[in-house]
Amino acid sequence: MKIVFATNNGHKLAEVAAILGPEWELVTPASLGITEDIPETQSTLEGNALQKARYIYERTGLDCFADDTGLEVTALGGAPGVRSARYAGDHHDFDDNNRLLLHNLEGAADRSARFRTVIALIERGRDHLFEGRVEGRIIDEYRGTEGFGYDPIFIPKGADTTFAEMSPAEKNAISHRARAVERLVEFLNKPNHKP
Repeated sequence: MKIVFATNNGHKLAEVAAILGPEWELVTPASLGITEDIPETQSTLEGNALQKARYIYERTGLDCFADDTGLEVTALGGAPGVRSARYAGDHHDFDDNNRLLLHNLEGAADRSARFRTVIALIERGRDHLFEGRVEGRIIDEYRGTEGFGYDPIFIPKGADTTFAEMSPAEKNAISHRARAVERLVEFLNKPNHKP
């Protein structure tokens, strides 16, 4: 089955494709001729996910989904949250974001944090939201080379390795994005569901 995933982020595409499995084919905006940046100007993960999905749906008329993910750090009042990808500024990179986060957490006793992913599905013009989250903590050093974003400094609850020290399969078994995608797939695969 085919479905449009409203992202041109190669890391996300690979992760979601692995979670969905071979019975699903992800169609990208680029393959539909949409190569511009998809806007993300909302103040919540839910708002950004819906904005991205609507942007593609309005241009193609095709059912699609989009996600937005944030790292919410307790000691920073939930920051970086919706600004996770641009935490160190609009012309960011992962290292800049990680360095700023570790700097802002210096001396903090509470290192608890959570990753939260919200997926917005637009199907026949109707909106559906699915959420996945993983609790964990921020460590003060980089560990591991897998993954992307804040993966080298985040250890999920119940584990002793960072997401970046896990294989993609290990991360996908427990990640926030995997949990949100699983809820999306459960919805799409319901016996009484008629797309």
